[in-house]
This record gives sequence, structure tokens and C-alpha cells, in this order.
Amino acid sequence: MIQLSPSILAADFACLGSYMRQADAAGTDMFHVDVMDGMFVPNISFGIPIMESVKKITHTPLDVHLMIVQPERYIREFARTGADVITVHYEACDDLNAAAALIHECGCRAGLSIKPGTDTSVLEPFLDEYDMFLIMTVEPGFGGQKYMNKCTKKITDLRQLLNEHGLSSDIEVDGGITRENIRMVLEAGANVIVMGSSVFKGDIQENIKYYRNVFEEYERGREQ
Repeated sequence: MIQLSPSILAADFACLGSYMRQADAAGTDMFHVDVMDGMFVPNISFGIPIMESVKKITHTPLDVHLMIVQPERYIREFARTGADVITVHYEACDDLNAAAALIHECGCRAGLSIKPGTDTSVLEPFLDEYDMFLIMTVEPGFGGQKYMNKCTKKITDLRQLLNEHGLSSDIEVDGGITRENIRMVLEAGANVIVMGSSVFKGDIQENIKYYRNVFEEYERGREQ
């Protein structure tokens, strides 16, 4: 199943509630919440207070991406404030097995992410521990960046690796996904699509409708 997870980092924060309600009305699957600490990535974004506020706006699942050093410190807090999926980074976590176990203990789905420069092979020891794998298709830290074409092969390689292990785990992609490259990303094997500007810039409901039609068209093609 292909899912859309709009990144609220690209929303107008002065109108965040309105933007999220419009996305909900259009039928989004999740909301992607990028948490940055200014250390693992060169930017600072949302924290616990924003999560608490966002949870009051929507009942749609929250897809929380912890781009922070030692994310284990905050897993319980983000779970408490409403996260449904919690993703940590391979490059920032001291004990990935313990992190996955803690996320599951908190009742959330566990995601594991890699940056564009990290090879997908590092994920193999953790394929049975995590429910979703996030491939960053831009350098994490800022929205509005251009998709890095070299990452397409990483998506394909990861899907092949999962297939070889008999797993149908989700592959999420985040960074520079647009109308021009969405079909390529789906063909490569991704099924959870994070979009920021492509959803929140312009007519939010029309943007989501467009991508939903693309998803349905792609899935029909696979069934034939």
C-alpha cells in the first residue's frame, strides 16, 4: 500500500492548523514531523510542545523523524505526545537494537533512516528489528532541496534486499519528491512518500488529489 506523509516542515507555521486540516480533508495517510536538534543536522525545528499542539489538531497518524543525536533519550517523550511512527538515524544512534525495542515497547512502529552518503548494506543487520526504512533523498536538515538522483538505486537495492529476506517492510523516501519524479520513486520500490513543498505550496487539496491519483494508477498497473 502506498502512503502519503506530508512534511509539516514545509507548511506556513502561522497557518499550521489550517494547512493540516486541509490535508486531512483531502485524505492524507500521515503527517511527517521532522525533529532537528542543530547538532546531527544544521537546523533546529520542532520539539515536544509542537507535538502536543499538533496532536490536538489531527487524529491522523504522526510520522516522527528524529534527526537528533542519541534519539534514545527522547523516544518515550515523543511516544507520550502522540507519535505513531518513530524513526531514528543509523548515523546518530548508539544502540539501534535497543532503540527499536524501546520504540515498540512504547507502542509505536519503528523506523530506521540513512543519509544519502550511507550505503543500504548497513541496514541488513536490522531488517527484522524495524518496520520501516527511510532513505533520505536529500541531505537532511532543510526542506525544498532537489532530489538526489543517486538515491534511486538505493531504493531499488533496499527493496531487493528486503525481498531476499522475505520481508515486505515499508520503504519511506524523503526529499525533493515532485510530480516529475514520483513515478520513478514508486518504480524503484518506495511505498511511503514524504512530501513538503509538493503538498503545502499551492492548493493543498488539489496537490494531494493529484498524488493520490498517481498512487492509484501505479497500483492498478501493478495488478494487471
